[in-house]
Amino acid sequence: MHSSDCLLCQTPGGTVLWQNQQLRVIDAGDALYPGFTRVIWTAHVVEMTDLTTAEQAELLRVVLLVEQAQRAALKPDKVNLAAFGNVVPHLHWHVIPRWQDDPHFPQPVWAALPHADATAQAAQEARRTSVRPQLNAYYQALVARLDSTLLGGPA
Repeated sequence: MHSSDCLLCQTPGGTVLWQNQQLRVIDAGDALYPGFTRVIWTAHVVEMTDLTTAEQAELLRVVLLVEQAQRAALKPDKVNLAAFGNVVPHLHWHVIPRWQDDPHFPQPVWAALPHADATAQAAQEARRTSVRPQLNAYYQALVARLDSTLLGGPA
């Protein structure tokens, strides 16, 4: 079931890294947070409890596989998991690698961007520059892990 006025029913929501019939994993393409990944349920549902127990388990398993791949490849200080749906009421999870020197840390990435002096801005850009070369390895490891773990593999 899809909704004609839902952004995540009508578009992939980012660059698709992996998908099957139930869900897709996308690169959110966030310039401030390289590696920011979303796991999007394909059917238009809003809440986790709209899914069956088996579907809930599959979705959470994928979210946790994304987190594991981020931790292994990108070595963040923390990984944030979030499922809001307040702006886009379509079930999806944000998996966001965080570093202590990122622009918002320790606040959520959706908080107002605090003022950073030139030294902090340089440190933040250095972090993003050091992470970008690791992204392809992260994406490859993530896809391999999803392919080997989930029945049905990629669509």
